[in-house]
Amino acid sequence: MNRLWSSFFFIAFIACSYQAVFLGNYGVFNEVLTSLFSMAKVAIDICIGLLGLLVFWCGLMRVAEESGVMRRLSILLSPLFRVLMPEVPKGHPAIGSVTLNMMANILGLDNAATPVGITAMKDLQKLNPKPDTATNAQIVFLVINTSSVTLFPITIFLFRAQQGAANPTDVFLPILLATSASTIAGILAVAAVQRLPLWRFGFLIYMVPTFILLMSLIFWIAGQSAEQMNQFSAHAGSMSLLLVIFAFLFVASIKKVPVYDCFISGAKQGIKVTITIIPFLLAMLVAIAALRSSGALDVLLSGIRAVVSFFGGDVRFVDALPTALMKPFSGSGSRAMMVESMTTYGADSFTGRLASIFQGSTETTFYVLAVYFGSVGIRYGRHAIACGLIADFAGITAAILVAYHFYG
Repeated sequence: MNRLWSSFFFIAFIACSYQAVFLGNYGVFNEVLTSLFSMAKVAIDICIGLLGLLVFWCGLMRVAEESGVMRRLSILLSPLFRVLMPEVPKGHPAIGSVTLNMMANILGLDNAATPVGITAMKDLQKLNPKPDTATNAQIVFLVINTSSVTLFPITIFLFRAQQGAANPTDVFLPILLATSASTIAGILAVAAVQRLPLWRFGFLIYMVPTFILLMSLIFWIAGQSAEQMNQFSAHAGSMSLLLVIFAFLFVASIKKVPVYDCFISGAKQGIKVTITIIPFLLAMLVAIAALRSSGALDVLLSGIRAVVSFFGGDVRFVDALPTALMKPFSGSGSRAMMVESMTTYGADSFTGRLASIFQGSTETTFYVLAVYFGSVGIRYGRHAIACGLIADFAGITAAILVAYHFYG
């Protein structure tokens, strides 16, 4: 990440020097400097705007944790992982920690999911006969993580709301379809390599209803107008979130959990999360601003547009592509790319919406592998990266197709 961030400035400086020496555009240096200062202010404004929403969600999640909702939901997924991880003994603690991590990801708890994910990796490592080499179960766990199994991409909704989107949740269905494609591709890739028995009841009982639901949704979408799809997506996203909020509070009340005290405790943590985000977001936003204002990013995108145009394709997706290209390497970097796209083109523009879908369709593959494998000392990931990148490619491709169908 250190090299990636500094390389943005080096590339920007080279681009500025080229424009000054060969094109006589000496004003480009002032443009870059102005852009850096402007984007630094934007980063602070964004985080201030996010503060209230993020504090509320963190408080609500603490209520869900204290009431036992998260743990009960994780139990529902345990039969699925017994099929995907046949070498893990029934009742082993790893199954519990893996399913708990999946539930945290499904609910969009980025920060809460990572510590639980590291715990799951350590539990799986206890069954590893070769401590420096990833087991099949660890690879399954990593690929599912990198495919971004997210039902409620809360962070994306928050950023869209802060950037002035008319309906921040109108990307709910597109993200759901794109991340589903990513997850399915990742599971199938791992299953093909590891020859997993996906025909068993423990797997089919989850996948068949999910597949039927997705296919029904796709067939329904095919017969709707763009306006109808957007309205349904926004309403479905808002209704789902409200149902989750009411369900968490209802269960907590039945369990006689001190709801208010738990909420305040979690809300305090939300303030810390917001403060933590500021330096990462600011660092990436100013680096991206330097790339764009120097003309370097435009050169890259122009080259991609030329290739797409040569084959007769629609080039509108290219402006949002930096978010997709950054996502496998850095979550903060892709988040900054998404925000920069919404700032430049508008949150409700085709580019702004597609960047949001890209952000929710996949996960930071290389970062997740580095953190999780690094936490237990694994040096040889075997087919983990290849399967993770297959999931990324499927998610990005699906995001583009879904965006054209919804907003094209």
